[in-house]
Amino acid sequence: MPAARPRVCVLHTVTALPALFEQLVRELAPNVDTYHVVDESLLNDTVALGPLPRTAARLSSYVIGAQTAGADAVLVTCSSVGPFAEAARPLVDIPVLRVDEPMASQAVQRGPRIAVLATLDSTLRPTADLVRRRAARAGTDVTVTTTTCPGAYQARTSGDPDRHDELIAAEALRLAADHDVLVLAQASMATVVDRLSAGRITVPVLSSPRGGAAQLAGVTAREERA
Repeated sequence: MPAARPRVCVLHTVTALPALFEQLVRELAPNVDTYHVVDESLLNDTVALGPLPRTAARLSSYVIGAQTAGADAVLVTCSSVGPFAEAARPLVDIPVLRVDEPMASQAVQRGPRIAVLATLDSTLRPTADLVRRRAARAGTDVTVTTTTCPGAYQARTSGDPDRHDELIAAEALRLAADHDVLVLAQASMATVVDRLSAGRITVPVLSSPRGGAAQLAGVTAREERA
């Protein structure tokens, strides 16, 4: 019999992201089969009420359910609930991956002055904390600046992606002169990377989807599935 292909649960809090990640996984981890779960309320509750224990418990239930369903790993694509993904790791014996971990490691390598941009306040602290922890692990001193892009989230949710990207680009341009690298904290912000790279910004601009998906190339299938 041919070897079983790894199966990965990709957990999202934004409905637009499954198509993006399915494309990236096919490109970067073609040995992996994925299934996608979307629960917008995980993000909505975190935005409205903060990082509640009950939201962490709900995310953990998805992770436990994925292992029960035979998944070989879980990738959580929402940075706002990234700490909940880490908290769920001891509950299962499969990898639980944060989408933004490779991005944070890369940011630390690009220079000590790091700007973290987000369209939601709920994402700033988790991403900035992750960058600082990665810097400490590498023995590197960094200064992390955090900023939101006012109006960008509202533009995206109201169906105006061009305005969303314009607002992020304007804030990135403002920060570029005083920083060594810009970090786009949310996977939904990745649409602006090409625009920034082709514009007047000369510092690296990092987003999480590509690096997050690339982690799945190392996932191997368990010998037995439930």
